[in-house]
Amino acid sequence: MELTWAEFEKTDMRVGTIIEVNDFPEARKPAYQLTIDFGDAIGIRKSSAQITKRYTKEDLLDRQIVAVVNFPKKQIGKFMSECLVLGAVGAEGDVVLLSPDFKVENGLRIA
Repeated sequence: MELTWAEFEKTDMRVGTIIEVNDFPEARKPAYQLTIDFGDAIGIRKSSAQITKRYTKEDLLDRQIVAVVNFPKKQIGKFMSECLVLGAVGAEGDVVLLSPDFKVENGLRIA
């Protein structure tokens, strides 16, 4: 299925920095609860991410990532996910996070 340019532009992808990482033992599949700083314009958002195969909590803290910030909030158990962290998904479900090559300002839009 092809998207029009106008449809693609509706997706608001931003750079953020992970400022807190917690285990998510209630998740059906192993996951972390992330708190992400997207800068002044967007603020702090939370997300659940199934990224435990490749990343430790220490690996994630202070790491910049790319996320979609304009999806509706999603209830995952007792946790409310407010954005979708993006990554490349391998054949066995392992995820490699998308991130900028260089440190950039939180909240910058992906285009």
